[in-house]
Amino acid sequence: MHASKFGSTHSLRYSDYKAIAFVALGGTLEFYVFVIFVFFIETAGTLFFPATISDWLRQLQSFGIFAAGYLARPLGGVAIAHFGDLVGRRRTFLFSLSLMALPTLAIGLLPTYDQIGLFTPAMLLVLRLMQGAAVGGEMPGAWVFVAEHVPSMRLGRACGIVGGGACAGLLFGSVAAWAIHRFLTPDEVLRYGWRLPFLLGGILGVATVCQCRRLRETPVFQALQRNTTRPRDAPLTTLARRHQCNVLLLMSLSAVVATTFVAVMLMTPTLLQKQYSLPSADILAAHCAAIRALILGCVAADALVDCVGQRTTLTCGFVLVAASNYGLNVIASHHPAWLLALYLLTGFALGTVGAMGAVLIRAFPPSVRCTGVSFSYNLPYALLGGITLICASFLSALTPLGPAHYVAAACAFGVLVAQTAAINDKSAGPRPAVASHSGNQPDHDSPHPSPRT
Repeated sequence: MHASKFGSTHSLRYSDYKAIAFVALGGTLEFYVFVIFVFFIETAGTLFFPATISDWLRQLQSFGIFAAGYLARPLGGVAIAHFGDLVGRRRTFLFSLSLMALPTLAIGLLPTYDQIGLFTPAMLLVLRLMQGAAVGGEMPGAWVFVAEHVPSMRLGRACGIVGGGACAGLLFGSVAAWAIHRFLTPDEVLRYGWRLPFLLGGILGVATVCQCRRLRETPVFQALQRNTTRPRDAPLTTLARRHQCNVLLLMSLSAVVATTFVAVMLMTPTLLQKQYSLPSADILAAHCAAIRALILGCVAADALVDCVGQRTTLTCGFVLVAASNYGLNVIASHHPAWLLALYLLTGFALGTVGAMGAVLIRAFPPSVRCTGVSFSYNLPYALLGGITLICASFLSALTPLGPAHYVAAACAFGVLVAQTAAINDKSAGPRPAVASHSGNQPDHDSPHPSPRT
């Protein structure tokens, strides 16, 4: 055994980049297949529910099935993360990928209501619940997996690439939906076109699982297994007893990230068109460009975490999100020529969400890291996702800048939390390595990634 690479090396090896690339690709496919359902939700309502019911009820049932997948996210995430802390990061990461790929393939092959009746919506609901559970386990598992493979000085960069890969899934989903509707007639979309993006996502997901099987278990978990003094309590029990403050603090940060992401990336296109009557084609083009800027912003924010620390990164990021979102709503409404530039700036600023990966990883010791990251990240997203849509819509009816005020209030709260002394901000420098003839053991009380063997 040699000295810890976490403490002694500042660069990434080829094997590190390979692991990051595979995990990022998995994140891209996970979010692609999860959001693709949104773009074909009207088609799903037509094909999977009886034609005799009213349009509003059919639409409500379709959105209900989509929401069910979203609500399954925290439950599935915590369950998968529990086993990630007990049986290994690699196994649970592969399981979450499989849990997304296979149901997606099944949706692409699903018979319609006219063929098998009520079994169709029931089967669709089960498949969406499986997808939701997979998404809940994938992102936390991906962050932990790459973080425990790379040097601590490059932990932020690795997490940023994974976060950027997940955001790329949103872009690919949009492009796939656009291509289907652009090159196929409405009748062809109903007959077979809607199946194509699901089949593509399922096949690529299965191929990704096969490639990721070559990845090795993280050195941190291997060292954890050799440690005879590791805690025997269930991970959730340990979190409740020893890490309550960290969990509450990070849930607050995740709530801010969820609020800003939903309000800015999901609601802004509709609000700009409704409030200011801007051309929908211009808005959608700018929105796609903003997603590309978001991907770059995720990588940049996490790289900044490695350089200046998470307090500074989060504070500057939240301030920039609030300011750029105000600019987008105020200036673009009066000067449409600035729409693209302001949307790009807002998307890049929102890349602050990518910094959460490094923040969450450093907050928990290896023995409960998967569970702590998953619980702190997924639960606020499930709770705040729907509430944000309701609140922002209500505020927009009162004043056109209502959603921007809502985002600014969330960012102000985020700055306050980021400045709290309880946040461990040693990200700009790694913990010194300690070489041992018997191998390095993970420190259960330290929130930093443990040394590599």
